[in-house]
Amino acid sequence: MTQRADVVVIGGGQSGLAAGYHLRRLGIEHVILDAQTAPGGAWQHTWDSLRLFSPAEYSSLPGRLMPVQPGQTYPDAQHVVDYLADYEKRYDLPVQRGVWVEAVHRQGAFLRVATDSGDWQARAVVSATGTWTRPFLPAVPGRREYTGRQLHTVQYQSPAEFTGERVIVVGGGNSGAQIAADLARADVDLTWVTQRPPRYLADDIDGRALFDHATARRRALDEGRADTGGVASLGDIVAVPPVRAARDAGFLAAKPMFSRLTASGVQWVDGTVTEVDAIIWCTGFRPALAPFAALRLRGTRGHIATVGTGAVDEPRLHLLGYGDWTGPASATLIGVGRPARDAARQIRDLLT
Repeated sequence: MTQRADVVVIGGGQSGLAAGYHLRRLGIEHVILDAQTAPGGAWQHTWDSLRLFSPAEYSSLPGRLMPVQPGQTYPDAQHVVDYLADYEKRYDLPVQRGVWVEAVHRQGAFLRVATDSGDWQARAVVSATGTWTRPFLPAVPGRREYTGRQLHTVQYQSPAEFTGERVIVVGGGNSGAQIAADLARADVDLTWVTQRPPRYLADDIDGRALFDHATARRRALDEGRADTGGVASLGDIVAVPPVRAARDAGFLAAKPMFSRLTASGVQWVDGTVTEVDAIIWCTGFRPALAPFAALRLRGTRGHIATVGTGAVDEPRLHLLGYGDWTGPASATLIGVGRPARDAARQIRDLLT
């Protein structure tokens, strides 16, 4: 049996909830389909020591400030999960859980959303699927020959599983720095490698400042002014307290990237070889857009071309939370509110 809604939101994490908040404020009938079985989105699956880049008051979704976590300036992932669960309940958002969206098809005046529990017919769709389910692994020579343990950021939990082992962490972004700092304080023989020397943001920069920089860059581009460089111009790593402490103690001396993997380790550019028990790839993500393959909208870098949040070649589709190409800092808690509001307003105009 096909069910109907004016709008189907795919994904019940922070972006999907922000969309639901604004759709509800505008009185637009909608449903939020989420593959997870519990609230919290990807925050349910992060490593144990993860901290936000910003204090709670600067990490909030629209309409509801995140409460301060006692004893923590930068909240941990469980605090975010609790906040998202409360947010969903507070605004009575219509989330249906354990629903896996398989594909979205054009069907005349509607978009048909096919799921593992039946189809939905919608006049508009908001994609808020995020990136966590599409970890990226680089094509490093020998990666398939290596017989040790390889895992991505999404599979890392804590240093305890690597006690006494030789571990290489690959990646010069926030995840790489935070996980390297986590391991550096444990009984682990750590090597951190990056494509270029680590670029730390100033110690007083946090997520609020990053959001302001991203917004200023988008405004400059929209007005035809010179590109300010946005967040990328400031650096790659936010120096949250654990990273700052490990860096200042000399534990985060990164080495240049190795040239290839061997069966039991890595080979460096100078030809020397290091035996390694495990490699943790902190090498980023790609947008999880598989359900939209049938719409044939994908362009360069796997992105769907957008103006604001709206798909250029399918005005009934909006995309939220994938990064600057769908709104300044839209992959962050504080950054997704504005593009979610804009998407809801454009959907209202489309429906009327």
